[in-house]
Amino acid sequence: MSISIERSIAAEAAALHAHYVQTVLPIWRGPGYNHALQLPYEAVGADDHAPLPVLRYRAMACARQLFVFSAAGDAAHAEQLFHAMRRYFHDAKHGGWIYSVDAQGAPLDTTKDLYTHAFVIFACAQYAAATGDRDALRVIDETASLVQARFAASDSLLHAALDADFSTPRTGPLQNPLMHLTEAYLAAYEATGEPGYEAALKELTGAVARGFVHAPTGAIAELPIGSADNRLEPGHQFEWFYLVKRAGPVVSASGLEGDLARAFDFAQRHGVDHATGGVCAALDETGGVKDATQRIWAQTEYLRALATRGRAEDLETLVLQIPRFQARFLHARGWYECLTPAGDVARADMPSTTPYHLATAYASLTV
Repeated sequence: MSISIERSIAAEAAALHAHYVQTVLPIWRGPGYNHALQLPYEAVGADDHAPLPVLRYRAMACARQLFVFSAAGDAAHAEQLFHAMRRYFHDAKHGGWIYSVDAQGAPLDTTKDLYTHAFVIFACAQYAAATGDRDALRVIDETASLVQARFAASDSLLHAALDADFSTPRTGPLQNPLMHLTEAYLAAYEATGEPGYEAALKELTGAVARGFVHAPTGAIAELPIGSADNRLEPGHQFEWFYLVKRAGPVVSASGLEGDLARAFDFAQRHGVDHATGGVCAALDETGGVKDATQRIWAQTEYLRALATRGRAEDLETLVLQIPRFQARFLHARGWYECLTPAGDVARADMPSTTPYHLATAYASLTV
C-alpha cells in the first residue's frame, strides 16, 4: 500500500470518527435516552432529535447501545445500560431474555429471540472487556449456555425464536441471528479466553456452511437453501467476510472462507452501484436486484470488508468509498438510515441500533 493511500484512508477515517464522537454519540446520551427508565429510545427524528412516539423498548436495542458506549469508553453510561438491560429484559421465571417492554417498562413481547440473546452476549463481552465487571462475565456464560441448551434445532443449527418458556419453536433457523451469534461467540472468546466458545464457533459455522451457502456464488442466503423466495443480501456477505476472517483457523473446516471470497466478489459486482457506491439491500440468486433500498448498515459493512480484505485494489476503492459514504449518508445532524438509488430519503428517523454499525466499521478503518 502506498503511503499516500494510507494517509488518505487515515484522514478520511478520522473525519468519520469525529462525526461519530461529536454528532452521533451525544444524541444517545441526551435526547435519545430515557433518563427515567435508563433505556435508549427506539429512534429519534433526524431534524430535531426528538424521540419518536414510544411503542416499545427492545432488549436488542439496549444491548447494542451497551456495546457502543462500552467501546467508546463511557463506563458510566454503559453501566446504566447494563443494569437497565438486566432489570427490564431478563426473564427471572423462565431464564433468558424477553424481546421487548412497553412504554412503562412492563413486559410486552416475551418471545425468546436468538438475535436478542446473541446481542446480549456480544454487548456484555465488550462491557466486561472494558470494565472487568464480573456480573457481565456471568451473564455471558449463562446466556451462552442457555442458547446451546434451549435454541437447538437439527444439524447443529438453532431456532430463531421460541415462545416464552422455550417449549415451542416459533421460527426455524435464519441466517441473521446465526451470524450475530457467530459475532457474539467471537467476542465472548476474546473477553473470556474460554475454549468452549471456539468449539461453538466451529460447530455453528459448519452448520451454516451446510445449510445456508448458495453453491453457485458462495453467498450465504437469508433462509435455508431450498426455501421459497430466498434472497442474498450484499451487506451480509461483507459482514460474514469480516467475521470469518477474524475467526481465522477456528472456522477453516467449514469452508466458509473460500465461499465468502466468492461471495464478496458476487456482492461487489452485482450489489454495489458503481456510480454512487451505494450498496443495495438484496439480490436474487442470479445477481438481479431484489430490493434496491440502500441501508446505511450495508454501506458500513462494505467499508469494513474492503479494509479487511485489504488488497491494493480494495484500499484504492476504500479511498473513494469513504468520502462517497460520508457525503451520501452522513449529515450535520446525524445520518440517513435508508436511501433510494437516486439518493432520496427512504427512512427519515434515526434508530438507536445504527451506531453499533458505525462503531464496528470505523474501528476497522485503520489499515
